[in-house]
Amino acid sequence: MKFAIEFDGKYFELHSNVPSGAPEVSKKLEVTPVYESYWKFAAERQKVFRRRLIGTSGPWTLDPVISAHKFTNAYRASDRVSQYLIRNVIYRSDLCDSPEEVVFRILLFKFFNKIETWELLEREVGVVTYRDYSFDKYDRVLSQAMRAGGRIYSAAYIMPPGSSAFGYSAKHQNHLKLLEQMMDDKLPKVLHGLSSMQKAFEIIRNYPTIGNFLAYQFVTDINYSEVTCFSEMEFVMPGPGALDGLKKCFKVTAGVDESQLIRMMAENQEREFDRLGIKFDSLWGRPLQLIDCQNVFCEVDKYARVAHPEVLGISGRTRIKQKFSPTASLDMPWYPPKWGINDRIAADFRSLELSEARSSVRASTQTALNLEC
Repeated sequence: MKFAIEFDGKYFELHSNVPSGAPEVSKKLEVTPVYESYWKFAAERQKVFRRRLIGTSGPWTLDPVISAHKFTNAYRASDRVSQYLIRNVIYRSDLCDSPEEVVFRILLFKFFNKIETWELLEREVGVVTYRDYSFDKYDRVLSQAMRAGGRIYSAAYIMPPGSSAFGYSAKHQNHLKLLEQMMDDKLPKVLHGLSSMQKAFEIIRNYPTIGNFLAYQFVTDINYSEVTCFSEMEFVMPGPGALDGLKKCFKVTAGVDESQLIRMMAENQEREFDRLGIKFDSLWGRPLQLIDCQNVFCEVDKYARVAHPEVLGISGRTRIKQKFSPTASLDMPWYPPKWGINDRIAADFRSLELSEARSSVRASTQTALNLEC
């Protein structure tokens, strides 16, 4: 598919893959100033991530919006909760790595999407396994936490209560029953045998309380494991925030659907970074995938509320709720081994540590020479 894109009276051209056998068509799109901010935001947010990784002192950006407000990373898997999921839930040498146990852990973690809830369950029930799972035991721990005033769900997204489907008064009870239903249906075995991310998405979406957004998030998380091996460039489903961001970036879409627009962005990222003169630090050679481009649209929706208040989206929101609180440097990230980037990351960190050690020796030597003088 060919796109003739107009911005401020000037045109540029992009291309995107179409399904095999589909006719080549040309579409004329018109973008707003938020479109260029999309690319600038992605690059700058990734720079902030890399600067924090190497321990650079803040401020990590001169962009006033990014420095003042909280945004997720350009790469979804780099975010704190995703990193915890990958390291501490999926790839655990002390836990069983069968598809059944891995999917059980992933879904249990993601239904609450809160690190503290996972760690509470580990403390109170011991090793988290499907083999030893008990509704009464897990319900007791979570109910006690709620009675004590604790929050067991993340605010990152809303899990529907599920009472109409499962009949329990407490939200977490319905979600435990949803998890039981998935496991009774042998969902891990079904997913393990699939070759299509979209098919896996559709199967997950068919469960009660699971809509498009949650199904896409869950299939992406499961795909971090070895249970499935889908390409993240196969399929995308935009969430509400991404739809808002798309609306702000594209003034005229000529009937092109939102998923195709996200694909266009992913497939043309190098060309657009070059065209705009933006240096983008990829994830150790891994370009932005469809899920990442979808997430960036969600974050650019928020970014534009401050940077481009004149450009309206769908929700009508005008402010960014969360402020950014500076913290120390980040731990070395670790990603699904099948991505093939962890060795590069480790080598980078070894080089950094060696460089810092040499700098420390030089400083110590210079101090000693100064004292001798």
